Amino acid sequence: MPVLGLAADAPARTVPDTLAQRAMACTLCHGKEGRATNAGYFPRIAGKPAGYLYNQLTHFRDGRRQNPGMATLLDNLSDSYLREIADHFAGLDLPYPPPQTVNAPRDQLARGEALIRRGDPARQLPACADCHGQALTGRQPAIPGLLGLPRDYLIGQLGAWQTGLRHAHAPDCMAQIAKGLTPDDVGALATWLSAQPLPADTHAVAPSAQPLPMRCGSVAR
Repeated sequence: MPVLGLAADAPARTVPDTLAQRAMACTLCHGKEGRATNAGYFPRIAGKPAGYLYNQLTHFRDGRRQNPGMATLLDNLSDSYLREIADHFAGLDLPYPPPQTVNAPRDQLARGEALIRRGDPARQLPACADCHGQALTGRQPAIPGLLGLPRDYLIGQLGAWQTGLRHAHAPDCMAQIAKGLTPDDVGALATWLSAQPLPADTHAVAPSAQPLPMRCGSVAR
């Protein structure tokens, strides 16, 4: 007997069995198609290098990064399926929003840019651009871009490395770098990065022919 008020011959609703459909669970936090926004805490994942995205998915699943929601979502997913998810979002070529930070203090911007471009050899801090590319759009296959990310997210991740809440494969170069930064350094870096527009070419650059300034376990995998 048909349910009152419903047509007996109403077509069944179906959901396409595609990776894009299954990946919609990620968009609840990371925004439509993984592009996020520049106003919140959650980072953009669309267009990031596939190797970087895969590393982060396994880090969350295996406890090297701490986020209960991500851990629950990924707990029973295989390495091969996580690679599929990483490849899916890496392949999305979408526009970026305008910079989040405006009217930041000039001295703070100058301090941030100096660390980004030149580092601080006296403290054994390499320039961010030496690894993340001169345009800061990332480097294939596993180094992410630093532009288009919320300021609070950048501060949170550097803080997580400083306090041991975030880990990568050994040797964990970012943990070593972050622990050499002062609170003022972190604020300046996050402020400058979140104030920059994206270049015309937002893609990660090719792997460098020169060795990186320090060994990074996640890049070598």
